Amino acid sequence: MKKSNLVAIASVLMLIIFVGAAYLYDTQQTKNEQLAQNNNVLIQFHSPKAGNPNAKVTIVEFMDPACEACRQFHPFVKELLKKYKREVNLVIRYTPLHKGSDDAIKILVAAKKLGNFWDVLDVMYKSQPDWANHHNPNPEMIWKYLEYYKFDVAALEQNIDETAASRILELDLADARTLGVDKTPTFFVNGKPLPSFGLEQLESLIKNEIAIHY
Repeated sequence: MKKSNLVAIASVLMLIIFVGAAYLYDTQQTKNEQLAQNNNVLIQFHSPKAGNPNAKVTIVEFMDPACEACRQFHPFVKELLKKYKREVNLVIRYTPLHKGSDDAIKILVAAKKLGNFWDVLDVMYKSQPDWANHHNPNPEMIWKYLEYYKFDVAALEQNIDETAASRILELDLADARTLGVDKTPTFFVNGKPLPSFGLEQLESLIKNEIAIHY
């Protein structure tokens, strides 16, 4: 083969390699930009948070206090925060897909202001079978349970802010639509959705992110 042909072939190969590398770089940059943009809709200033605030792995849960699956995941997620207490934190987003959820979330918004969000959420999930009947929900029953568990019901009632809660719900629902969230619970781990729904899948994704970042 003539030397000129070899030079031509080598030039073509170099061009192909360059174009391929440029494409991969641009693709990765696009993915990074998309992830950065998603971070703006994954976490908001009002979002309740738990776990290590300096953790490198963030779980974002879009939840509904009237959702049975959310109730089933709740103790498991709490155990994950204990198990990976140094590596992981949790962010809660509201996605009221069931009738009556809006009223429950207004109580949660007030509870966050008073610093007892997680305790009130525990009571809501514990009493969910009573107040969250999908055919005939009665979120007013939540107050009875909060009183039973010795919460300062008067303070919670005084801190109910209909306007502020409505704005929070509107923002959370808008972000949920942007991210394609149409059911609860929906989880993202460092911006990555679960490959399939399940408790094991959630922990597996968390462990993968821990392996990457620690």
